[in-house]
Amino acid sequence: MDRLDRLLTAAGPLLRRVGDTLAAAGAPPEHPVWAALRRVRLLPGEATRAVAALRPEELAEAAGELRADARACAVLAVSLPAPGEWTGAAADAYDAARQRAAAHLSGEPDGLEERLQASADLAEALVAWMRSARDAVAGTLAEVLTSTEAVTLAGSTVDLAATREQRAAADIAARVLWAVAEGCDTGEDLLHRSASLAEPMATLR
Repeated sequence: MDRLDRLLTAAGPLLRRVGDTLAAAGAPPEHPVWAALRRVRLLPGEATRAVAALRPEELAEAAGELRADARACAVLAVSLPAPGEWTGAAADAYDAARQRAAAHLSGEPDGLEERLQASADLAEALVAWMRSARDAVAGTLAEVLTSTEAVTLAGSTVDLAATREQRAAADIAARVLWAVAEGCDTGEDLLHRSASLAEPMATLR
């Protein structure tokens, strides 16, 4: 359990109150929370739980395993035996196929070794992004938990339809949702830049 997990447990009642207030009374018409809601399409409680579901530790070992596989491809590529003293048309055909296989394994821009290395880079970048997103949302939760808006929404006699409570809920929601949105933007950009990894490899001929 990291800082986000602990803070999300502590912030759960506040986030539920924020969500209930927004559902019951909405928010002031020009409040920035509307843009944040359109961007994230989730209420603050759901949005923070979505970030908390990111588990970088489950991906942390993948990069090392992928790089080990890439090294194995490079070793295999150079170990494919040449024809040696074998000559003739069959030897030439074999050597051409051997060289194509070696290039497919390692050396080509779209070779298997290169793809595995790029996948390892992506895994490391995803781990860094998940940790950064979790830290950013945790920091925002820590701030809103000690805010005057949180005090306004505390207690058992809060009027969810009152203007003061409405604005307090909108202020908290906007801060939390924009923290989530910034993390989403970074993740989307990362996946967009690595989209070529989802394309099929060229077939070996």
